[in-house]
Amino acid sequence: MAMRKTLRRWHLWLGWLVGVPLLLWTLSGLAMVLKPIEEVRGEHLRIEQPQALPAGNPAALAIPLAPASPERRRVTAMQWGRAVTTLARADGTLERYDAATGAPLDPVDEAEARRIVAKGIRGGASVTSARLFPDGKAPLDFRRPGAAWQLALADGTHVYVGRDSGEIEAVRTRWWRIYDFFWGLHIMDLQTREDSHNPWLVTFAAFSLITVLVALVLLPLSTGRKR
Repeated sequence: MAMRKTLRRWHLWLGWLVGVPLLLWTLSGLAMVLKPIEEVRGEHLRIEQPQALPAGNPAALAIPLAPASPERRRVTAMQWGRAVTTLARADGTLERYDAATGAPLDPVDEAEARRIVAKGIRGGASVTSARLFPDGKAPLDFRRPGAAWQLALADGTHVYVGRDSGEIEAVRTRWWRIYDFFWGLHIMDLQTREDSHNPWLVTFAAFSLITVLVALVLLPLSTGRKR
């Protein structure tokens, strides 16, 4: 009897303590599964581009490099109707070359970013604003290394085009930003929305586990109790 009263008291106070986090976890979990993840990521907005290199184009371009060059990899692929060779160096920098001539390609400017979005995104012709974010200054809904152009569409979608890669790096729909907010709420990290090992999450998860365990112990003790 004494143990049951003690457990009931513990369960009551633990319930008050973890009630709000449990409600937030349930709410955020529901919000994150309301739409298919492909739709959240904006994959339905992407226009598939031909990837095969035309006949006669080299599989890789012989770009002269210094013997001590920190080159990491070299890739030749079709990029918006043109064969482009990309050099990815060990320090994370990218260089692009025309695969047919070997001429270096300039970083993507606003006009080219707009053309890329118009070709690669459904509704991409309706750009309402364009802004270049330097490396390390990306907005919260991008969170990737490298400089990128943010092109805002009329429907609220943000399309990010890499300044150096020339590729559409990310598509952030309005629902993606809602999803991202609830993800941050789910892991209790609204600032960066990346840290799933923060003290708040670990602490409340531990208390929630204890609450459930106490309830499981109380269940058989209360089953046979007479009114």
